[in-house]
Amino acid sequence: MWHNFHAQLDELAEKAQKRTLYEADSDGCFVWVNGKKLLNLASNNYLGLANDERLIEASIRAAKTYGAGATASRLIVGNFSLYTEAEAALAEWKGSEAALIVNSGYTANVGILSAIAGRDDVIFSDKWNHASIIDGAILSRAEVKRYRHNDIDHLEALLRKTDKQKRKIIVTDTVFSMDGDIAPLGELVRLKEKYGALLMIDEAHSSGLYSEKGEGLAHHLGIAEQVDIQMGTFSKALGAFGAYVVGKKVLIDYLINHMRSLIFTTALPPAALGAIRAAIAIAQEAHERRKQLQQLSFYFRTRLQVLGFDTGPSITQIVPVIVGDNERAVQFSRHLQERGIAAVAIRPPTVPEGTARIRFSLMATMTKEQLDWALAEIAAVGKEMKVIP
Repeated sequence: MWHNFHAQLDELAEKAQKRTLYEADSDGCFVWVNGKKLLNLASNNYLGLANDERLIEASIRAAKTYGAGATASRLIVGNFSLYTEAEAALAEWKGSEAALIVNSGYTANVGILSAIAGRDDVIFSDKWNHASIIDGAILSRAEVKRYRHNDIDHLEALLRKTDKQKRKIIVTDTVFSMDGDIAPLGELVRLKEKYGALLMIDEAHSSGLYSEKGEGLAHHLGIAEQVDIQMGTFSKALGAFGAYVVGKKVLIDYLINHMRSLIFTTALPPAALGAIRAAIAIAQEAHERRKQLQQLSFYFRTRLQVLGFDTGPSITQIVPVIVGDNERAVQFSRHLQERGIAAVAIRPPTVPEGTARIRFSLMATMTKEQLDWALAEIAAVGKEMKVIP
């Protein structure tokens, strides 16, 4: 048995797809890796709140009041009053009837989809959706039809061919985590209404970043009320930990009774809930940080394009540089680290074959001077490796 494991790991190494863990200690816009200080262009800490003293203090207060850890699932004795407070604040922020906090984005998507869909249903999923959506769809045992990325015509063709009597669920990321582009939510709302489908969106990489109070892309586009299920995370722009789902009260009640990744797992520790409660309030006032992130992202992406890099369809704070070959992407990442930049090589199966890339992601707390320095280093590596002229 172990021989097979070794063989499979060797095969991954030969294809430059083997993953390894390494220690990294965060320090604002920087990260310490193997004793070396690197500019952190690989984090999802988009608003720079993960090191915010207000979140840290709220976390400590909650731990002192309620204890260091949870003792059971929420449905046993783990449903602290902090959950009630945080979920009430979440529902108010998102303008929804009800809200539910769960342990992570992965467990949220897996739990939601496997709870709301079954063997007689059909899930329509964008081909570039996050792995947690793919896994949730598989676990649901529903028929899964994957439509070409952001291809509304292909999705409609699939919907048109589907039995009208079957429950149909359209699911998509709002900001796609490896390409930095966005879903055509307005068109998805039109199709879900035309074909009587439910629409579920994953706001993981847009929560905190769009709309007046950071509610997300659906609110920014004015279509939030037409979205049936909104899921998102606290672990990216909001700088905390955990995930959420908001929608009608009947949806939340249904999930409490059917969502296995909620029912059969230990509750979040009080410290995490304290940070979540604070993050919801802070994110609503982070107007300048949102504006700064948008400006820095546009500047960084545009400069990379001028230098000759392929940044794909990105229009957000996630900016890929598509290299193509797996080993070349790994070498690019290694050279950047040697020059003082943390930026990770992303390879298949996370992205399609032949599109290995460096995934850059920005923070609102970075400066233009830091990005100018990073751009010079990235350009130098790109020229050395003949990625750009």
